[in-house]
Amino acid sequence: MDTDLTIDIPSQTEDDVDETTGLRAHLRTATLSTGVWGNLVDPRVAHAVARADFDWVCVDQQHGYASGNDVLDLIGAVRAAGTSALVRLAWNRPEEIGRALDAQADGVIVPMVESAEEARAAVAGTRYAPAGRRSWGGTRSPLAPTANDVAATNAASACLVMVETPAAVERVEEIAAVEGLDGIFLGPFDLSLAYGMPIEELIADQGEDSPLGRVVAACRRNGITAGAFAGNLDRAAALRAHGFTMLAVISDDALVTQASTATAAEARDRLR
Repeated sequence: MDTDLTIDIPSQTEDDVDETTGLRAHLRTATLSTGVWGNLVDPRVAHAVARADFDWVCVDQQHGYASGNDVLDLIGAVRAAGTSALVRLAWNRPEEIGRALDAQADGVIVPMVESAEEARAAVAGTRYAPAGRRSWGGTRSPLAPTANDVAATNAASACLVMVETPAAVERVEEIAAVEGLDGIFLGPFDLSLAYGMPIEELIADQGEDSPLGRVVAACRRNGITAGAFAGNLDRAAALRAHGFTMLAVISDDALVTQASTATAAEARDRLR
C-alpha cells in the first residue's frame, strides 16, 4: 500500500505582504480593543468567555495556570468561538513564541522587554524568514488558517512586548520604533512595584512625562498599539483616559468570582 508522506514546503520566494491582516490589522485600526485575561485552564470556560462580545482572549502562560498542551486546547476553544486568541508567554524565547503560534494563536504578548534589541528578538521569533527567524514546521500546517502561505502568516501574526520596568520606560521610544512590532502592552503592577508606588498612584499621574504618558506617546509616534492590563473596569477607564486603546478589562477567574458573588447575593435577597 502506497502512503503519501509528502509535506508541502512553503515557498521561500514569495513577496512580502505589506498589509497586515486578522488581529494585526484590527489592533492597528481599532479605536478601542477590549479583551479578557485567561488564567484558568478549562477550555469550556475559555470558550464561554470568548463567546461574549470581547475582541480577544489572552491565555496567560506566565502567571496563569496554562502550560504545555493546555495552551493548544485553550487556543482552540477561543478560536472556535470566533474570537482572536493571544498568548502571554512565560519569557522572551523563540521556542515559546513558535510553539504558541504553531498552536494557532493569533499573536503573542512577550513579557519584561527592556530594550530595542529584546523587542527585535521577539518580532524575529514571530515571523518566518526573510522577515524573521521563526522555524517552520509541517506538523501543525493542516490546521493553520493560512495553510503554508508564509507571507500571509507573517501578515497575520501579531507581536506585542510588555513594558514593565523603569529601564523599559526610559527606552520606550526605541522599543516602539522596532520594525514589525505591533504594540506595547503595559504591565502596570510590575511597573508600580519597580517605581515603589501604589498602582493607583501610577495610573493617576496624567502628566505628559509620566511613565504611562511616555508609553502612549511613543506608541502614537510610531503608529503602533498602546495596550495595558487593567483587571477591572475602574482601572480600564483610567488607562483609557491616558490613551491606551487595547485593554485587558478583566480576567476569567475574576469574572467567575464576580458572577458567583452577585448571584449568591441576589439569591439570598430574592428567595428569602
